[in-house]
Amino acid sequence: MTDASGSTLGIRLTRAHDRRLRAMYRSAGWPCLDGIEIELLSYGLMERVTDGRGAEYLRVTDAGITRLAQSLHQNRQAFDAHEALVDRVAREMAGQGRIAWRGLTLLGKPDDVWQHLRPDVFSIRNTTVEDYVEPLVHEIKVQRADLLCDLRKPEKRAGYRALASGCYYVLAEGIGTADDIPPECGVMIATPTQILVIRSAPRSAIRLSFHHWMALTKAHRVYADDAVEPLL
Repeated sequence: MTDASGSTLGIRLTRAHDRRLRAMYRSAGWPCLDGIEIELLSYGLMERVTDGRGAEYLRVTDAGITRLAQSLHQNRQAFDAHEALVDRVAREMAGQGRIAWRGLTLLGKPDDVWQHLRPDVFSIRNTTVEDYVEPLVHEIKVQRADLLCDLRKPEKRAGYRALASGCYYVLAEGIGTADDIPPECGVMIATPTQILVIRSAPRSAIRLSFHHWMALTKAHRVYADDAVEPLL
């Protein structure tokens, strides 16, 4: 039996359990014979089935289908909450007079290795002086599990820091504190009514390259709530 929190037989299900359930639901059901499979079988989320030739395969049970539906609903809720906060932060940057974008894909090259980087929010100062552009990256997190997973990717942070003068983590209230975040990044906390700067991001001098400027010119900027997008 699985409760609404994802706890089964006193043991909390993880993303690895959900990924295996999805994979098993889409596959022919060949056993992996590992610990995750043993747990899913013991929880009653999968079952062993023998075909007419005596070969054994695995099948997701009705309880497993229920768990998959719960996981899908939770993922959709998390995505909606994430996208809402991304939009809120982008409009906050625009409201401060910056030029902001969301969902950009930009090339970064920390440690001589090219990376395709996709910051949640990227913004620059509204200035014609290149040295004053001050690009900023805001990485949005609304779930603690997602935050902890992201913190285990130093190469991603290095990519952002090679791309921007400063990098911020914006955390939904309650999922973490400034102590969770590496010191090279700033921290913001998003409450229902405001976005608070808990720790300013260390700044470095960054100049955007030509291919970065080309990517920005092709992207659609985000405007503050009270701004009107000009007609072309």
